[in-house]
Amino acid sequence: MKLFIDDLNLEKVRELWDLYPVDGVTSNPTILARTGGNPLEVLKEVRAFIGPDKILMTQVISEKAEDMLAEAKVITDAVGREHTYVKVPATPQGIKAVKLMKKEGYQVCATAVYTVGQGLLAAQAGADLVAPYISRIDNLGGDGLQVAKDIQDILNIYQLPTGISSASFKTTRQVVELAKYGIEAAAISVGVWESFLKNEVVDMAVSKFNSDFRALTGDGKTFLNL
Repeated sequence: MKLFIDDLNLEKVRELWDLYPVDGVTSNPTILARTGGNPLEVLKEVRAFIGPDKILMTQVISEKAEDMLAEAKVITDAVGREHTYVKVPATPQGIKAVKLMKKEGYQVCATAVYTVGQGLLAAQAGADLVAPYISRIDNLGGDGLQVAKDIQDILNIYQLPTGISSASFKTTRQVVELAKYGIEAAAISVGVWESFLKNEVVDMAVSKFNSDFRALTGDGKTFLNL
């Protein structure tokens, strides 16, 4: 499973990038707004940090398909086309935009997916990725994990080349559940990233190992200074 940081705070991106196996950075207009900076400049800074070989995703704002296509050019002119996915909401105009963008060779992620039908139409239109919102679906009384799994089942049945980049997670369990099902990617917030390895039992075990070692060798000792 590809794991993305769903944030554009460069300080946090750097921190997570240093620690964990990260495949790219994703964003949406709300995430961009939180940075307080010029959107294109923020994206260029993140691209410069992660390099040309990692995935960067950002979302268009326009409401008409032709304008979305024009935005895709502006975005990719700024940060490069390679490994840049243009996110397009899975609305009627968005589905049209997916078709237009694929004709022009853009990599496209259909986002704001709440239903299996949206995922199906986006995949049939040629989207490289579709992004079901797991917890947002749950908050509306649905089953976000099941929506993602149902879309994956349809992609498998018809051997469509589209992948799923799931988003909107509240727990690491949700991410792991979709990893077990073969979902291609997950866009994960900073808080959920940090909770993956937050475990008091693990911390206690490591502390006991270290104290036992130092009881044998002396305080401050490691294999570096025996």
